[in-house]
Amino acid sequence: MGSTNGKTTKVPLVPLAKDTVLLPGVTLRISLNNRPDVANLLTSLVNRNRRDNSAITVACVPLASPRLSKDGLQLIENGSEQENQEEESVDAGQARKEDLFKYGVLAKVVGVQRRVYSEPYLLVEGIRRLSVVKVLKERPFFEAEVLLHAEIAPNPEDTEMIESFQHLKQLARELLTLLRLASLFPSNPTSISPTVARRFELFISRREYAQAGSLADFMADIVESSLEEKLRVLAAFDVKDRLQRVIELLNRQVQGIKKNVKITSITTTSIPSNSPIDISQLDPRLARRAMAGLNGFSPNGGNGGNEDAKEPNEVDELEQRLNEAQLSLEARKVADRELKRLRKMNPVNAEYGVCRNYLENIAEIPWLKTTEDQLGGDTLQRARKQLDDDHYGLEKIKKRLLEYLAVLKLKQSVNSDIERQIAQVSEQLSASEKDNEKENDVEASTSLSQPEREGLETKLHLLKSKRTVDKSPILLLVGPPGTGKTSLAKSVATSLGRKFHRISLGGVRDEAEIRGHRRTYVAAMPGLIVNGLKKVGVANPVFLLDEIDKVGGSNFHGDPSAAMLEVLDPEQNHSFSDHYINIPIDLSKVLFIATANSLDTIPAPLLDRMETITLSGYTTVEKRHIARRHLLLKQIRINGLSDNEVSLSDEVLEKIITGYTRESGVRNLEREIGSVCRYKAVQYADAKETNSMGSYNPNVTMEDLEDILGIERFDEEIAETTSRPGIVTGLVAYSTGGQGSILFIEVADMPGNGRVQLTGKLGDVLKESVEVALTWVKAHSFDLGLSHDPNEDIMKNRSLHVHCPSGAIPKDGPSAGLAHTIALISLFSGKSVSPQIAMTGEMSLRGRVMPVGGIKEKLIGAMRAGVKMVLLPYANRKDVKDVPQEVQDGLEIVYVKHIWEALRVVWPEAHFPGQQLNMFESHL
Repeated sequence: MGSTNGKTTKVPLVPLAKDTVLLPGVTLRISLNNRPDVANLLTSLVNRNRRDNSAITVACVPLASPRLSKDGLQLIENGSEQENQEEESVDAGQARKEDLFKYGVLAKVVGVQRRVYSEPYLLVEGIRRLSVVKVLKERPFFEAEVLLHAEIAPNPEDTEMIESFQHLKQLARELLTLLRLASLFPSNPTSISPTVARRFELFISRREYAQAGSLADFMADIVESSLEEKLRVLAAFDVKDRLQRVIELLNRQVQGIKKNVKITSITTTSIPSNSPIDISQLDPRLARRAMAGLNGFSPNGGNGGNEDAKEPNEVDELEQRLNEAQLSLEARKVADRELKRLRKMNPVNAEYGVCRNYLENIAEIPWLKTTEDQLGGDTLQRARKQLDDDHYGLEKIKKRLLEYLAVLKLKQSVNSDIERQIAQVSEQLSASEKDNEKENDVEASTSLSQPEREGLETKLHLLKSKRTVDKSPILLLVGPPGTGKTSLAKSVATSLGRKFHRISLGGVRDEAEIRGHRRTYVAAMPGLIVNGLKKVGVANPVFLLDEIDKVGGSNFHGDPSAAMLEVLDPEQNHSFSDHYINIPIDLSKVLFIATANSLDTIPAPLLDRMETITLSGYTTVEKRHIARRHLLLKQIRINGLSDNEVSLSDEVLEKIITGYTRESGVRNLEREIGSVCRYKAVQYADAKETNSMGSYNPNVTMEDLEDILGIERFDEEIAETTSRPGIVTGLVAYSTGGQGSILFIEVADMPGNGRVQLTGKLGDVLKESVEVALTWVKAHSFDLGLSHDPNEDIMKNRSLHVHCPSGAIPKDGPSAGLAHTIALISLFSGKSVSPQIAMTGEMSLRGRVMPVGGIKEKLIGAMRAGVKMVLLPYANRKDVKDVPQEVQDGLEIVYVKHIWEALRVVWPEAHFPGQQLNMFESHL
């Protein structure tokens, strides 16, 4: 018997499939199909390996046979028919501990692999024998306590064992000789490869006497034998006993070959040519198939040679798929060329799988296959209703999409008329050709003359040139999170009747993910665009390029954003080239809709190729409509309630919107409504359990909100209710929530020497706007009545501190220049500014108020904060047209060109000595 390590160890256990036995030094593929226990085991092993980085080992144990004794030594010839049926019904995935054999092999997990047209499998390599002491658990995977057995080196003085080893090598060489002799028969269609034969011989000759046990295991694995015979070899811990059993099997195999010579080709190079030879590199499955052919049968039963002949030719199947696919002319030429190469290749060649995968991808791409657009008489009305049902507001994007539908419908109408005329002219030409073929027929004189024929051909060419080309627009929806950009793209696909596919670009750092890998690389595959076309199966889908502003920039993997240039260029994407396919693909029919939260990170050339549509934050009225029409019904059903079991009034919805959420989108609003629905679901479930449904009230009142959602998080009114000199309300376009909001500017003075201190995490541009404002105020201090002498420096004996609250939030931009100027004048003059007035605009040294950006967001934020009057630069009056009517009606908007005009609005009753003298500046 083999020696042990003296103690047991706990290892995960994998039951092998029926009639499968793993021996030490041999590799085996364990199918993962219908094996949830192996999947669970792999997950556990990979997690453990990540922690300790050790080799992954498992115990591979075959299923027991009722025709073999418990110790694995004696064969039971007369097993009952019932036992035989029970053995056939056992499946490895459903095996119990009673079904396992007593012995097995500790194996190292080499990896998980998958071949084309086959299920994935786990590749393991046998290391050493073991005995199963106790099965600890069976689910979710087997785990057992095992005793490991070390291989004892054979006794060099045992003459009987030496003779057995030499006999084994002699039988192995005899088998190899028979295979070589079989190749000399002309009638034999197959033969052994000379290279493989030499490596086989070299492998056998290099096995030393000390490796007698490993040679016996190897030969037992490739020789055709029954399950019971292999289990007996596995149970033979003693090397001498093992040699005798393998010699019996090999001798029977050789004698069978001599009686019935039928050779199966061994065309693999699984036996390596380098020295020393590693048994684990041999492919035992191919060797077993070859040995099975020598006796005229396959391991699966039946005649091995006839079985392969009955299998369908996969190249013919692939050719049929390519013929059924509507390939373009370029794709057809490439496919025909690659098919010819594929037919000449040996299937064992590595290039064979690469070429076949390439042709399969070509067959799956929809080159010319499209879906019919639903462009009937009521197309626009149906699309408008679809968009209105799915989204409230968003009038600009709806208008653009309806324009696209109208243009598409007109193009289709024009093309249908042209196609009808082309068909008529083609019919005349074909009829003329048929008449010309009747040379001896009297009716041949009715054929067209040469000038008439040339005229028809010219007309046909002109008609074809008049066909309009469908170049779908490339839209970019820009807006804060939660404003419905992604769901809007789905509604577009639904209204068009096209297929929809979403491509997430967030975090893409490799150019090959967009354009694909070149075929020369290992594991090459097409890019995201081609994979998307394969998935939808048509050439004119709606592609959503989600989060295009999150695409990575240039790095050692290339530039993904630059790879998008060809995809999103209407003048180039009709011949998009994927590195893997390497055939021009027409993307002009694809309707690309990209989404982004900000334009700052999108490269200028990429931004230039898209039509930008801005989606600003929703107003309170829009949020109330969205909550009533979409969010409330959705959350009621998600939480298991019916529509009439939760009721929220407009007043309650308004309170949730204004008191518990302050965002541009509606995601947080949906979460708060979900909290209300869950609260009512608990009440409803309690009432149902206690049979007191009469006490359940579906209505949610204002008083209930504090119990459900807690204390209000936001105050609808402006934070400042009282005014004091030196404090002014400014406006910013975007806060941390991606929306507009107010910005308080506080200025305080103290005795000093003219120093100015700035706090609040201000950016360089914002600091410069403070300096500009202070310079203008000092230069006009006499005109403003702040000093009695035009040459007096009002900062001579004082210092200033300018602060913007929310100091942890970075702030930058020139739009606070007007507010800084008014704040300084308010401080120096002692006049307070009403907290209901907010202002924005860039200041120049001449006192001009120049335009700024983000007007729509700023005005929505001002109204949300409770501001009543807003001062805007006169040049921004055009931007107010995009502001919702609700905001325009709720705010008093005053346009100013110069600081003097702003002063008259802020302090209408105040009198400044130099105001009349400087009025002409406001008209410059």
